Amino acid sequence: MRIIVLSLLMICLMSSCASKKNTVLRNPSSVSKERTKETHSMKVHTPKKETHPTKSHQKAKEIPNLSASSGKKGTSVQGLNYIDAYKSVAIREMNQYGIPASIKLAQALLESGNGNSYLAIEANNHFGIKCGGVWSGKSIARDDDNPNDCFRVYDNVEASYKDHSQFLLRKRYEKLFSLAKDDYKGWAKGLKEAGYATNPRYPQLLIDIIERYDLHQYDSKESSVEHDVRQDKVIHLIEDKIVSEPVVKAEQIKTPLAMVIHEVKASQTLYGISKQYKVTVEQIKSLNNLSTDNLTIGQYLVISK
Repeated sequence: MRIIVLSLLMICLMSSCASKKNTVLRNPSSVSKERTKETHSMKVHTPKKETHPTKSHQKAKEIPNLSASSGKKGTSVQGLNYIDAYKSVAIREMNQYGIPASIKLAQALLESGNGNSYLAIEANNHFGIKCGGVWSGKSIARDDDNPNDCFRVYDNVEASYKDHSQFLLRKRYEKLFSLAKDDYKGWAKGLKEAGYATNPRYPQLLIDIIERYDLHQYDSKESSVEHDVRQDKVIHLIEDKIVSEPVVKAEQIKTPLAMVIHEVKASQTLYGISKQYKVTVEQIKSLNNLSTDNLTIGQYLVISK
């Protein structure tokens, strides 16, 4: 009996050791495989690097064009601004007397240097009208044909335009009012023939300005009846002035333009222009009321009167 009990105990001990042995001694290759499997099953998140567009791919910023030249060839911002400011005045004078608005604006652009001349700034005088005749208003002294010549001072630019029309209402310009009020070429040539300017290129200067700035768009046509009525009215005004006003030569009120005018081109300087015409920089600055040496493309400079 004792032998049987001992045998049973021995069998239990052996089975217990075998189970522990199986638990501890697992196959290392299987463990490695399982770990590898687990590792592959895990998703590793790698954050993407933020990419920034290079300068070559970035959209270029729009830089405003600060050039004084306008988009249209042969024109300047100053000139366009001047036209925009006073075109309505020129149109009113045209409708009243028949002087083409394009002619009035072209003359003003030339004679006032786009509104930048000394007389334009200091006296609102855009046509260089002197104090002669019946003028009893304010005046300003300025060297011209003579030292301290007397020039008219106006309250505003519109008054200067109106007085310029009155200046043209005289016998020497009478035949111009027989032209159609949209005949700017006829007016340009007629002004020169009547003695308004002595510069032989004056008609072409006016025509060139009118066509580059499209000033003829402000001229208006008229019927033959409207033309005749207007012409008769102007002739009567001229005759009335002869009777009511003292006889004064036109030259005493406005000197015929003999001016040499230069249009500024790209890259030109005051020094270079002065050498071209054999005058000093200071002479050009004085004639054009320039405080600096800065120029703009398309700007008109009076070189000599």
